[in-house]
Amino acid sequence: MMVVNCDTKSKMLHLVVVASIFCLQTASVFSEQQFSIDGKVLELDDSNFDSVISSFDYVFVDFYAPWCGHCKRLSPELDAAAPIVAGLKQPIVIAKVNADKFTRLASAYDIDGFPTLKIFMHGVAVDYYGPRKADLLVRYLKKFVATDVAILGSDSAISDFVEEAGTYFPMYIGFGLNESLISKLAIKYKKKAWFSVANDFSEDVMLRYDFDKVPALVSLRTSYTERSVFYGPFEEEFLEEFIKQNLLPLAVPINHDTLKILKDDDRKIVLTIIEDEAEEKSHKLIKLLKAAASANRDLIFGYVGVKQWEDFAYTFGVSDKTKLPKMLVWNGNEEYILVIDSESIDEEDQGSQISRFLEGYREGRTEVKSVSGPSLMGYINSLFGMRTVFIIVFLVAMLMMIRSIKDDDDEGVRIGTGDRVDDHAESSASERNEYRSGDKED
Repeated sequence: MMVVNCDTKSKMLHLVVVASIFCLQTASVFSEQQFSIDGKVLELDDSNFDSVISSFDYVFVDFYAPWCGHCKRLSPELDAAAPIVAGLKQPIVIAKVNADKFTRLASAYDIDGFPTLKIFMHGVAVDYYGPRKADLLVRYLKKFVATDVAILGSDSAISDFVEEAGTYFPMYIGFGLNESLISKLAIKYKKKAWFSVANDFSEDVMLRYDFDKVPALVSLRTSYTERSVFYGPFEEEFLEEFIKQNLLPLAVPINHDTLKILKDDDRKIVLTIIEDEAEEKSHKLIKLLKAAASANRDLIFGYVGVKQWEDFAYTFGVSDKTKLPKMLVWNGNEEYILVIDSESIDEEDQGSQISRFLEGYREGRTEVKSVSGPSLMGYINSLFGMRTVFIIVFLVAMLMMIRSIKDDDDEGVRIGTGDRVDDHAESSASERNEYRSGDKED
């Protein structure tokens, strides 16, 4: 039996501690070297995904498939954006995962289409529905690392804030408003809007943003030249209602991107279907819809041009013979509502016709119809669900092939020759290989 004195024990303990510290330092250095922020897009897989997500506060991840055309077009945009967001005060790492190969990761994050984009903030995944062009992507990602509420102390600071925020997100500026009143809501809606409070400003600013007393909360949507002012009561319930109502423009152009935003809003959608959004007569109608939306904040007013999105418009019973513009109320699911005798809008006195439509809707002079296509969520999922279609087609083809082989096996036994069965098996293998070479077409 070996006897160890106290000095020896102390020395051994000291060596263990030193070795442990050395291992931790070595692991830290190795991690930094392996996952350095060098402005390049990181390629993640099963072996390093969790380490990268835990190593950085902000990681933007593209779950892609090599055969996906949209993914191929997105790749150079990510390459261009990566060095810019890596150089921010709060750096963002851009990474990508071949989700078609690393299916465990795809399953863990419910990836059912490509590309699927997520932002990991302190390890927590958040869906990304923003723009994909490099310059707009950079603006959008800056939003996620910005302070929850910016404190503005001068006219120039207010101007800088508005310019830096850009045009993609709505902005809320609290003039003479205590930061604590909106900080909770600023955190809740950080992904969707910019928030700030201005403590010092001139009368010129009051004129510019069209408010005449303080405190006031001003919402801005510079891309739509829209502004709204809230004078209270400054309680959370009323503040949140004002914020929610101004997250969207007064008249929302319905497209793939706006549908993703609409899914988080529980208001019904007053949908106007027009021939072409670009026509001058459509612009005049959209101005009238904005006026109606301003007076009916419990509803969302949207519009879509048949020329811009024919398939979506035809979902609501529109055909080549339908008189346009057509108005209806959609609940975002499988049903929509027509107002009796107010379905179509003539070119004359459209403002009065919109008012009659809304009056008829609120009085219940309506009939319910079923959409002939997907619901709002169905349309969103259809943007990403082609992979599922290919999987179903592949499985059906395989089942038919197996059944065919079985039938021929039975026939081969009855005939009493083995050659026919072998020939068919070779043919089936050839057909199967031919199908698999094209089953992941974008």
